Amino acid sequence: MDIARWALQVQYPEAVQVNSGKFHFKDDPWVMYDTMDATFTFPGGKIIQWDGKSRSGHPTYGSGRGTIIYGSEGSVYVDRGGYKLYNRDGKLIRERKGGDEAGTALGGGGGLTELHVINFLDAIRGKTTLTCPISIGGISNHMVHYANVSSRENDARLEIDPANGQFRNKKIMKQYWGREYEKGWEIQEP
Repeated sequence: MDIARWALQVQYPEAVQVNSGKFHFKDDPWVMYDTMDATFTFPGGKIIQWDGKSRSGHPTYGSGRGTIIYGSEGSVYVDRGGYKLYNRDGKLIRERKGGDEAGTALGGGGGLTELHVINFLDAIRGKTTLTCPISIGGISNHMVHYANVSSRENDARLEIDPANGQFRNKKIMKQYWGREYEKGWEIQEP
């Protein structure tokens, strides 16, 4: 989500719509969907389409996971192992290889994951600044939650306020935004 949002120069979407379900292992105890197609619509007519097959190790577009950015003059496929840049006719223009990430393996891992964790811990220790601010990762995490809420609401289209990232539907907002605190640990409003 971070790469797709960066490429489009967008923050919060204005809507999310998913199609999701358990299609691979229907009788297992896994509660969540195993397949999801999510569409995030942003101001200015920009769209991020997310194709999730969390229970399938089949490589998509020749890779385990990645981001495809379609532009008016060509496209680029980016994953943790590098990128491939194509012109409008689909001809490979430039390619950069590198990295040893785990692709579709559960748990991830690999060189970039290790560098990310090291950067995070070094920032906590005051040795460096974060390569990616937490606020950027937070917005991308919101997008995953928007999709999960849409799935739980029977794949409902959910409207989101692009100014603050909150659901426009008050019922959805109350049900999914926040938490119940143990007595004595509630947040105190100033």
